[in-house]
Amino acid sequence: MNSKLDTNTNKNLLSNKSIWLFTLAIIFFATTLRTPLTVVGPIISFIRDGLGISNVLAGFLTTIPLLAFAVVSPFAARIARKFGMEWTLFYSVIILCAGVLLRSVGSTALLVLGTILIGVAIAFGNVLIPSYFKLKFPLHIGILTGIYSVSMNISAGLAAGVSYPIASGFGWQLALGFSLILGLLTLLFWLPLLKDHKVEMKFASSDAPKKKMWKSPLAWAIAATMGLQSFIFYSSSAWLPDIFINQGMDAQDAGWMGSIMQLAQIPLTFIIPIIAGKLSSQRPIVLFFSLCYVIGFTGVLMEWTSLAVLWMVFLGFAGGSSFGLVLMFFTLRTETAFEAADLSGFAQSVGYLIAAIGPVLFGFVHDATNSWTIPIALFLIASALLFIASFISAKKQFI
Repeated sequence: MNSKLDTNTNKNLLSNKSIWLFTLAIIFFATTLRTPLTVVGPIISFIRDGLGISNVLAGFLTTIPLLAFAVVSPFAARIARKFGMEWTLFYSVIILCAGVLLRSVGSTALLVLGTILIGVAIAFGNVLIPSYFKLKFPLHIGILTGIYSVSMNISAGLAAGVSYPIASGFGWQLALGFSLILGLLTLLFWLPLLKDHKVEMKFASSDAPKKKMWKSPLAWAIAATMGLQSFIFYSSSAWLPDIFINQGMDAQDAGWMGSIMQLAQIPLTFIIPIIAGKLSSQRPIVLFFSLCYVIGFTGVLMEWTSLAVLWMVFLGFAGGSSFGLVLMFFTLRTETAFEAADLSGFAQSVGYLIAAIGPVLFGFVHDATNSWTIPIALFLIASALLFIASFISAKKQFI
């Protein structure tokens, strides 16, 4: 019943709405989900000095969105059921624009408030976009997920690259605020999609009774997969440059290592969702990215720093593959779009709580041991746990 409705909905939308307009709307939406976050790191010293805040508060600016993701994610699907996915996502971009504007004013209180609003807004996009693809174009989930992921990663990398020059030349407020342009463009391209609200609500009303995700072992496995891949990503992004500097690398070169890892993710974030959608079991993908994680982190642990570019490529391949696959799990392991949203909300709530612990834990272990050996070993332990969780999640089954 639901799969037939999915197919009919897909045909109606393909005949009544340009796929190109839909794709453009998705691309612009994807650019709003990471750029407000990645602009902060390179200009954190400008913000700290400009407002006279402590290093603790400055560092907390990167943790606030993760905590917001964890708190808000469980409620996103429920709100989308009431207002419809298009309108919920549209409102989330408005909230994001407000947050970007507030934090760019130049006040400490508004900086924190704006960062909270940005985290709340992005949480809705994180949760709902995978299920939105299942709702609107169930036959094209893989390609849409690939386009979405690549757009998100490219814009995140570009934003990180241009924020420092903007802050140096025009001030940190403008560097924080330029992503407002992307938000406004997203609202413009999103307007034509709002007319599908009635079709969507008809679909929502026919959905099966809501399942309790916390009672499903598979949902917990997917949540652990989401959490562990995010834990590795945020922790490695935060600390690998310092690790390489400690191993004797020039600070500027160490900074570039993070960029190489980000760039290496891009092709895999596009390819993996397409491949995953065609496989009955995604376990070969799990084996691939787990091997890449082990190779990359082993190279770092052994301090083979002369080959650091190679280790970053392997870690980029692993991160892109694991991220692309976990997004597909939300749709591949559920039978309806709103069930996918429920799973996504549950998994991302648990996952981002795990992710928020990562950077702090690695810093604490490093301070306690005065060495990077045990923290790097933690990366390998997390990779092993990720293999177990994702291997369970990759078997063809439904929640």
